[in-house]
Amino acid sequence: MTVDTAAAVERLLRFLSVNAITGHEGPIGKELAAALQEVGVPAKAITFDDAHTRIPEPTPIGNLIVKLPGTGKKGAQPILFMTHMDTVPLCAGAKPKIAGKRVVNELEGTTALGGDNRTGCAVLVTLAAELIKQKLPHPPITMLFTVREESGLFGAKHLNPVDLGGPAVGFNFDGRSAADVIVGAIGADRWFVDIRGKAAHAGVAPEKGISATMVLALAMAEVYEGGWFGKVIKDGREGTSNVGLVGTADGKSAGDATNVVTDFVHVKGESRSHDAKFVREITAAYKTAFTNAAAKVKDHEGRAAKVKFTSRLDYVPFRLKSDAPVVKLAEVAIQKIGRTPNLRTTNGGLDANWMVKHGIPTVTFGAGQNEIHTVKEFVDLREFESACQLALVLATAE
Repeated sequence: MTVDTAAAVERLLRFLSVNAITGHEGPIGKELAAALQEVGVPAKAITFDDAHTRIPEPTPIGNLIVKLPGTGKKGAQPILFMTHMDTVPLCAGAKPKIAGKRVVNELEGTTALGGDNRTGCAVLVTLAAELIKQKLPHPPITMLFTVREESGLFGAKHLNPVDLGGPAVGFNFDGRSAADVIVGAIGADRWFVDIRGKAAHAGVAPEKGISATMVLALAMAEVYEGGWFGKVIKDGREGTSNVGLVGTADGKSAGDATNVVTDFVHVKGESRSHDAKFVREITAAYKTAFTNAAAKVKDHEGRAAKVKFTSRLDYVPFRLKSDAPVVKLAEVAIQKIGRTPNLRTTNGGLDANWMVKHGIPTVTFGAGQNEIHTVKEFVDLREFESACQLALVLATAE
């Protein structure tokens, strides 16, 4: 199995140059569709689904789905190759260049690069190119490029599994080492709190106000004292939690002035664990804390603050067994490219979380990403080239 690595790297540079952060995937979707047609994929085999119409955040396009008919044994089950097309906002304006066996950012220190996950995009387009150019026999293949992975795995969550054509197994490219086989990932809730108090002059009559800020402070104190903040360990179960945005619903600062009792605070946070039930327990602890705090903060007439606590399931945890067929296929393929497979789990969410939930056992490999989501990001071309070779081996395995 040989791969035109020069062409693969050229594609990678091409995709890294496209400015299309999460929620603004239009340009990269267009570029991917064009690149696929250039390597011989018929236009009719390239479609965008309607997942974006169900995503709760503005999203210009749906997931890109490509179907390659089988050319090998009759009756072979379809397989799925997938990645995500979006990047984190920090990647906006990146300018890739080659430095030895790395791709780095000319603007190092100012933006991230976008290897997460334009490496995966380049792997999948290279796979299509090599299968067509070399006329290699393979089962029916579906390629999936999801949207809004970075902002909540929304593309994978809201796709219609029927659109994928019934693949038996899935291979996701999103990570560092091509020899890593991620067989499990954490689950997460995302939660939101609206705290409503009452404004009053903080210098003249603060007792007439109801401080939403104080509700936040008391709630967080209860969460912290109860051991529910940060790394959470309870009765042998582990998870994490965090508070992110504190302000208004549109991202502005809570409160207007130091001499006005703050009447509204919007809070966003998350809960995570490999134990789905424990995720909900962590979230419930936050809800209880905010409810208790609201009852304590009152004005001079005894009226208390009010809170509205809502949460949503971001993604469910999963753990594939080491003897699962998709895991065995991955291990054999990695050995065929001269590497030693390394089965592991991750404390981050992956599109694979939702694919497993949709009934498609999916493992995740790396493709050269390093220092992701930072201004020091780079792509290891050795790992990227290994990932391209690995995809080809997986696609042509009998």
